[in-house]
Amino acid sequence: MRGKNRIHCVGGALLLLLAVFTGGCAMGEASGEKTAEGLEALLEGSYQEAVTLFEEAVSDGETLVLAYRGLGLAYMGLGDYESAAEAFEEALTHTDSRMPSTTEDIRLYLATAQYRMESYTDVIETCSDILDNSEEGNADAYFLRGASYLCEGETESASSDFDAAVALSPSDYDLYMNIYECYAQMNLSAVGVTYLQTAQNLTGDDTEYYYNQGRIYYYLGNYSEAQQMLIGPVEEKYEPAMYLIGRVYLAMDDYTHALAIYQQIQEEFGESTQCYNGLALCAMMQENYDTALTYISLGLALDGTDGKQELYFNEIVTYEKMLDFTTALEKATAYVENYPTDEAGQKEWEFLQTRQ
Repeated sequence: MRGKNRIHCVGGALLLLLAVFTGGCAMGEASGEKTAEGLEALLEGSYQEAVTLFEEAVSDGETLVLAYRGLGLAYMGLGDYESAAEAFEEALTHTDSRMPSTTEDIRLYLATAQYRMESYTDVIETCSDILDNSEEGNADAYFLRGASYLCEGETESASSDFDAAVALSPSDYDLYMNIYECYAQMNLSAVGVTYLQTAQNLTGDDTEYYYNQGRIYYYLGNYSEAQQMLIGPVEEKYEPAMYLIGRVYLAMDDYTHALAIYQQIQEEFGESTQCYNGLALCAMMQENYDTALTYISLGLALDGTDGKQELYFNEIVTYEKMLDFTTALEKATAYVENYPTDEAGQKEWEFLQTRQ
C-alpha cells in the first residue's frame, strides 16, 4: 500500500495555472439565449451541460466569439484540454482589431490549455503574442510563459518572466505561491522560497492579510505559525481561512481538530465537496474506511463537478487501504479515463495493476 502522500487533499497545493473560471465568465453581455445559459452552467460547475449549450449556441448562429470561448471554458472544466484549445483557436478566428481585450482574454485561456497539454513551445508563442500586443504588460502571460520556460529548462528566461509578473502584480499572493510551485515541481524549491519570502514582507492588518500570511507559512511547512496567523480569520468565520486551517490540522496529524473544523464549515456554509473530502481524509487517517467512503459518496452526490476529482482519487486510495484492490482498480480505470492528464492517477492505476 501507499503512504498518505498519495492522498489528494483539496487546496493542499495551488495550481500552476491561472484560476480559469475566476471572473472569466462575465466578459460583457452574453449574446444569445444558449450562450447565457451556457455561462450559467459554467458558474454552477455543470461543464458537460455547458458544452451542450455552447454547441447549440454555435449551431444557432449566436455570437461565435463568445460561444466558442464558452465552449473552450467548458472543455477546460472537463479536463479535455485539446478540445478546449481547438475551441479557443476557433474563437480567435472570430475576433478582430476592434476587440483587443477579448483577443487577449481568449489567448490567455488558450495558453492555459496548452500548458495543461504540456505544449510548452506553444504556450511560449501564445504568451509572446499577448505580450507583443499589450502596452501595459500582462502578469498572467508572463507567469505562464515563465512556467513554460522553466519546464523547458530555460531557467534564466523563466526567472526574468516571473520577475516581470511580480513587478506588474506585487501584491498578488497567488502569483508568489504559483511561482513557488513551479520551482518546487522542478526540484528547485530553494529558488521558489525566495518568492514566498518576498510575499511574507507584504504588509497589512485585515482579515485577508492574516489569511494570506497563513497561506505562506503553510507552504513553508511552518504549521504552528500558520495556525497563529489564522486564529483571527477563523474566529471571524472567514470561509477560506477555515478551509486552510483544516489543511493545517491535517498536515499536523491533528485529525480531531480537523474533523471539528470541517463540521463547523458545513454548519456555517452548507455542504461542499471540499468539506466532504476533508472529512473523508480525517476518517481515512484514523482507518475508519467505511466512514470515509460514506463522506466521499455524499460529496459525489452534490450537484456540479467542482472538487469531485479529489473525491474520486481518494475513493481509489480508500479501497486500496481496505485491500480491495479489484474495486480500487475499477475506480482507477474510470479515473484515468476521466482525468487522463493527472499523473498521480496514472501512477495509481499502474500500481494497482500489479496487485491483481
